[in-house]
Formats: sequence, C-alpha cells, structure tokens
Amino acid sequence: MKTALYIILLFFPVQLIFSAEIIGEVVGVSDGDTITIIDTTNRRYRIRLDRIDAPERRQPFGKKSKQYLSALIFGKQVRIEYGKKDRYDRILGIVFLGEKEINLVMVQHGMAWHYSYYDKTECYAAAEREARRKKIGLWSDPNPVNPYDFRKRKRTQK
Repeated sequence: MKTALYIILLFFPVQLIFSAEIIGEVVGVSDGDTITIIDTTNRRYRIRLDRIDAPERRQPFGKKSKQYLSALIFGKQVRIEYGKKDRYDRILGIVFLGEKEINLVMVQHGMAWHYSYYDKTECYAAAEREARRKKIGLWSDPNPVNPYDFRKRKRTQK
C-alpha cells in the first residue's frame, strides 16, 4: 500500500492531489488581488488571487486595479481552484469566470505583477513581459514599484 502511494506522489504533484474547488458569487473586491465570494450554502470565503500581486491601495494603479477586477467579476459566479491558504487565512486560488483565468487576465492587462517571488508559471511571466512591452496598465507609469517592494519599504519605515 505504501509503495502505491509513493508511486502516485512521484507522478503527481502534491498540490494537485490536495487541490479543491469552490463555486460562488463574487460579493466583494477588496483590492486587485483579494475578493470575497459566497457559495450556495451562504458560506463566505476570502480569496487571495494566487500567482499575482496587484498594486496596494495607496500605490499608483491600486484603485484602477481594484476597479478592473471588480468590472470583470463582481456579482458574477466564479470557480476557484485552490490548494492552500496564506498566513492571513485567505484561500490562495486561481479564479475562473467560465474558462477565463482571471488571475492571468489581470497580468495580461497590466493590472498586476506576476508574483515571481513565489511562482514560476511561464505563461504569467510571459504575460507580464508582454504587458511591459506594450506599456499598458501599471506599465504606463515610468517607474512602477512592485507591491512586494512597496510593502517591504513600509515595514522598514515603521
């Protein structure tokens, strides 16, 4: 029995084995990478969009990023694929509207960075490179500051 489990783990990433799915309506958009959904049993979930990092509220494009995400999915039924939670107990998930991967759309339209500190998914890296090249969204700013660096500076100033 143990041998069979080891073989399964060898061929399938652990995250895929333990991944789950939630379907619900988007009832809140906190910022460009955090939403709240409610499922059919009226249970609420806070979702942090995995693989991306959107500008903070006090950063340039922070408000635009939130508005863009809201226009895409607020009030709509979405599907969340996830495998873990973050340190704030939010579900880290990929948001789908139909077959459209919303996390990737945010990067493609220059409304978020690819969170390359924690993720190496090539299509996200390529989407960021293309948005940068086209100077769309936050890339139209001559000197955009990565939210990761923005938060880090804030912590050191305190």
